[in-house]
Amino acid sequence: MSYDEPLRLPAAAIPDDCRDWTSGRAAGWSAALPPRWTFLRVRRSIAGAVTTLAFCAGAWAAMLGGLWPFVAAGFAVYVLWVLARPELVWAGAPALLLALALEAPSQPWVVTAVVAFVVVVSWAVVAVRLRARGAQIDQALDAAEDGTARTPDADAKVLRGRFLLPLGVVVLALGVLTGATAGLWGTGDDRRVSWVLAFYLAGLGVTAIASAWLGRRRAVALRRAPAPVLRVLVRDDAQGTTEVYASDDLAALRPLFTVDLTSYDGDEEEEEEEEDDDAAADGDDGPDAAGEEADEELERLLDAADDDTPGPVREAVLYGAPFDGAEVVVLSADEDPDQPPLAEWSAGGVRPLSPGAGARRIAKEKAREEQNRQLAEQARESVVDRVPAPVRRWRAGWLDWVAAALLVQWGGWLAWSGVTGSELSLWKLALVVALGLYGAVRVPVKLAWRITADRSGLWVTGLGGPRHVPWDDIRSVRRRSFELKLRWRDDDWSVAAPRWAWFERRQGLVHPYDAMAAELSAMRTDPALRPTGESTVPERGRPLWPLAVVLALVWAALLVVLG
Repeated sequence: MSYDEPLRLPAAAIPDDCRDWTSGRAAGWSAALPPRWTFLRVRRSIAGAVTTLAFCAGAWAAMLGGLWPFVAAGFAVYVLWVLARPELVWAGAPALLLALALEAPSQPWVVTAVVAFVVVVSWAVVAVRLRARGAQIDQALDAAEDGTARTPDADAKVLRGRFLLPLGVVVLALGVLTGATAGLWGTGDDRRVSWVLAFYLAGLGVTAIASAWLGRRRAVALRRAPAPVLRVLVRDDAQGTTEVYASDDLAALRPLFTVDLTSYDGDEEEEEEEEDDDAAADGDDGPDAAGEEADEELERLLDAADDDTPGPVREAVLYGAPFDGAEVVVLSADEDPDQPPLAEWSAGGVRPLSPGAGARRIAKEKAREEQNRQLAEQARESVVDRVPAPVRRWRAGWLDWVAAALLVQWGGWLAWSGVTGSELSLWKLALVVALGLYGAVRVPVKLAWRITADRSGLWVTGLGGPRHVPWDDIRSVRRRSFELKLRWRDDDWSVAAPRWAWFERRQGLVHPYDAMAAELSAMRTDPALRPTGESTVPERGRPLWPLAVVLALVWAALLVVLG
């Protein structure tokens, strides 16, 4: 289905007085967005990395500079709020400034001034971002005019926050436990670091609980009364995130915002369980049949997620006035024309895209699709032109060895800093032992992985020996970011190595993982391209556990020597 022919909703599924959210009306909504410097759309990975860096800096300042653990951990949590949960900044900024004022006499004035300046400026930036939400709501309401309707799931149980709330409680409890046991650590530095960790975990727990409460509160408010409705177009990107477009953007050229949606419904699950019980009472294989259908549906979803192409454009009704962080409900045409419309609600807040950011997103997507297409063609041509081989093998190369060296260097540095220079405390010993076990398992795979292809399937090396994967069981072979991932019917396998996408594009280079994934994908889809012989035992590779045992023993010996 081409993008200029969206999958249509049945007329009966569209509420009365539902207006089209055309590009002209949507332009006003986009113009009401705050500037990019308000951290409008920070990647989750970047937010997590910056917050982790702030925590490490705070722990270092608390250990060496005498900074209060509450201030050190509070600043790291505050950074997370600025980037990902701006609603909490209103409470976090004054509390952090008050703590800085109380601690100012014991700290250099430069440190206090710099931290206070960062807090005040970020507070002002967040104020600009939150103030813009009112203008976004007004623009959306103007576009909807008087069109309102009850959400399709208005009478269903609201499940928003069902994951974050218990997670937050667990993390908060871990923080309390860490603080309660802080006095058990050996040295004063260890105790200060444990208090920083305790406050940090408590802050993360509070963040998760507050996020669950905010999301649930907005979700309940959306279902309590008739909500504004707008006709839009939607499409799922290659990662499964839903992109929302103006109703007349048939070519899907400029997404307005993205949102993570879910269609999980506890009531439906209960009904299915009741049907299974009834079937079992009648002597039918209800549970088995339901389990098989669930497995097939899961495989379909995983196949769609591993397919590096976006889904088709679908007509949809958007319930709720969208704004930065809003909760919405989307009723859209199902990709299967035989299925009824699909009702989904947000599993996270709306994430707006400025016109420039939306255009760049589509451009990157098209460039990725073109690269994948070229790689697939090149791989197919190389396999077709090559003399059929009885067996094909791929193994770890110099990039994998670099990745292993970096892992060993990082682990060695942490171990050296943990066992030298001060008394070896319990938590440091636990850390270096855990690092050793992780390295002993991962380094052999990075150094000596091997995949062998023959006419029966693939042989994938592992700690316990090569594992056979029939061709019919293979679901996908993809390179995602730094990772090469092979997925088959009941398991998966992955390995990671460095890459620099910009340099590769500029120099016209192809990452070894890309070439391998393209060739294996071609063999998977076309049996004529597969090897013609049977591999021998030596060709399939050896178990990697002996190397893991050797590395673990070497690590233990180093700890004894350094300790």
